Amino acid sequence: MRPWEWTPMRRDMVLAALILILDVVTVLNADAGGRPLFPVGWALLVLSAGALVVRQRHPIPVLVVSSVCALLYYPLGFPDSPMALSFVLTLYVVARDCRRPVSICAALVMAIGFPLAPVVVHRLAGERSEAAQAQTGVAIGAIVLLTIALGEMARGRRDRVAAAEQRAAEAEATREHEAWRRATAERLRIARELHDVMAHQISLINVQAGAALHTRDPDGAFAALEAIRAASKEALREVREVLGVLRQVDSQDPVRPAPSLSRLPELIAQTEASGLPVRLTGAGAVPALPAPIDLAAYRIVQEALTNAVRHAPASTVRVDLRHTGTDMIIEVENDRTARGDTVAMRPGNGLLGMRERAAAVGGELHACPTAGGGFRVRARLPVEPEDGTG
Repeated sequence: MRPWEWTPMRRDMVLAALILILDVVTVLNADAGGRPLFPVGWALLVLSAGALVVRQRHPIPVLVVSSVCALLYYPLGFPDSPMALSFVLTLYVVARDCRRPVSICAALVMAIGFPLAPVVVHRLAGERSEAAQAQTGVAIGAIVLLTIALGEMARGRRDRVAAAEQRAAEAEATREHEAWRRATAERLRIARELHDVMAHQISLINVQAGAALHTRDPDGAFAALEAIRAASKEALREVREVLGVLRQVDSQDPVRPAPSLSRLPELIAQTEASGLPVRLTGAGAVPALPAPIDLAAYRIVQEALTNAVRHAPASTVRVDLRHTGTDMIIEVENDRTARGDTVAMRPGNGLLGMRERAAAVGGELHACPTAGGGFRVRARLPVEPEDGTG
């Protein structure tokens, strides 16, 4: 704690000193004729004011001490003093920080006990007692009720500030969590895009490069090299588009629309250029789809064709697209390989990425070997009507 720091403890010490000084000045300037202050009167004044030092940490004990001091000081006939301020200030803290029944009980005790205290004290001292004055109880009750009301107002204001701070903290935490969730989703989306682009194009390049190395026909070698050049150019363009989202910079190349089923013939042509025959069925019945469904469908077909190029060379692939009114059904199935090998399902990022894409739009995807030794990928993507009905 710094020497100049203004803590609640130091504020209460200064307040106690001011109350004690005010009591001393008042009783010294009071008219003579009252009961001598020494030693009981001075002890009550010092105890009542000194207890204020710890009223923030121990408000209820301090309230009891200040109440007893006031109930003893005034009925014993000591000179008038503002020592009741200690009780009022402590009652304010109790009403602000403690439970409401505590402050109400203190108010009732003072309102009832203050008028009766002179009678009890005088009888105990064997002196002639005076009747209790109802107006005194009413005045004391009004003072303590006003003090309690001020404490309740302070409590309410503090609770509102605490609630506002809690809401702000919760809103900040929610914003941070939402930002983290969006960033994670964006990273996963970019990772899927890069995987789909690179896996498909690099697979085509690899197949064409192998064909160019083993062919003895110059025309076939040049055709393979031309396919490699086109595939690499397309891969670079799509990678630049994906990375441009991260860099947020302008590109000199024209921005092409996101991949969709409208580019399916181009994708099939690239796949067939690698030597893998592709048969497309049902494409004419596919209507215009929402952008997320369209992109997911295109990427699923692309990844399925990539797996066919990798694991089933020289086989025939069937791509079937059907729209049932509520769902988009995609089936990509390749026959038994030319070598007679059975296609085995290998776990990897390709199948995982396809399942994630289908799940991201509320669909599902299943992949498994077929009875004939090939492999089938089947996806169901729900399509919401554009008019919001149905």
